[in-house]
Amino acid sequence: MALILISSDRFAEHQTPPGHPDCPERAEVMDAVAARWRKRGGAVVAPRAATREQLARVHDADYLRRVSETSGRAVALDPDTYTSPESHDIALLAAGAAVDGVERVLGGSHQTAFALVRPPGHHAERNRSMGFCLFNNVAVAARHARTLGAGRVAIVDFDVHHGNGTQHAFEADPDVLYVSMHQSPYYPGTGGSDEIGVGAGKGFTVNLPLEAGAVDDDYRLVFADIVVPVLRQFEPGLLLVSAGFDAHERDPLASMRLTAGAFGAMTSELRRVAEEYCGGRMALVTEGGYDLPALAASLDASVEVLASPLSEPQWPMSPTSHVAPDRGRASARLAKSALAPFWRL
Repeated sequence: MALILISSDRFAEHQTPPGHPDCPERAEVMDAVAARWRKRGGAVVAPRAATREQLARVHDADYLRRVSETSGRAVALDPDTYTSPESHDIALLAAGAAVDGVERVLGGSHQTAFALVRPPGHHAERNRSMGFCLFNNVAVAARHARTLGAGRVAIVDFDVHHGNGTQHAFEADPDVLYVSMHQSPYYPGTGGSDEIGVGAGKGFTVNLPLEAGAVDDDYRLVFADIVVPVLRQFEPGLLLVSAGFDAHERDPLASMRLTAGAFGAMTSELRRVAEEYCGGRMALVTEGGYDLPALAASLDASVEVLASPLSEPQWPMSPTSHVAPDRGRASARLAKSALAPFWRL
């Protein structure tokens, strides 16, 4: 099959304090998703650790040293982000899984790869951990893809939180497009629609902040009006996805109202762009998603879309379908205003 999952039961070894949202049980959900895929005859492989060279393309040397010194210890890196004795090694596997996904799709062995990992990564900055994240998995993968000759790389982030670390890694780089949909105002406080990149990278950061309470139709609208048109004009050679599932209506950390089917629809929209411009080359890496049944259902919906024959995205008819997508309209309007000099929208 064209899809490969990258998974390991070792991701449960990253321990967090009792009651922490990024609990080891999240890894067990991902293991079960991988087991179901394997039972269907799908390919599942274990990740290898990211190298220091790969990490150093995103993180500075002093930061890598500080994180490595947590090995064997339980440390609070910030009020939300903790290590246990195994966490450094597990974070290396998470970044390495994203790198492996890129290598597999660019090498042609698989069209699509999905790295099912924890800890997540998109909040990790060049020199600091935050928001549960140690290494910026998707940023490390994007930089690695560029060294392999990927040309233009697009990163789409539908986690409910803005990926500040990913944005900052590429905000001056016109060869890496970063697109984020996220609840706003909310943690980490970045990701305004006027944040469009700096210098040569201006226009290649696309932020779609959405007010709390956004529903499936709000996301459908910003995909139709902004995300897909910008991706098509950018014409990426590789599409990466920061696949966070914490905008689900059941998630305890946010206030959005997405259904599991919406995550399948977003994945389908992105797969169609990948087929059109990237030869199908697409790699996904998990970010957030803290209600365990919702995480399982959303992952299953995404895997099913990636495993099925290509078709028109099927946005679900959900109990919120009667709600006007005013949050999406407002977000798209602000994005169009900010991005008018750069894209035809």
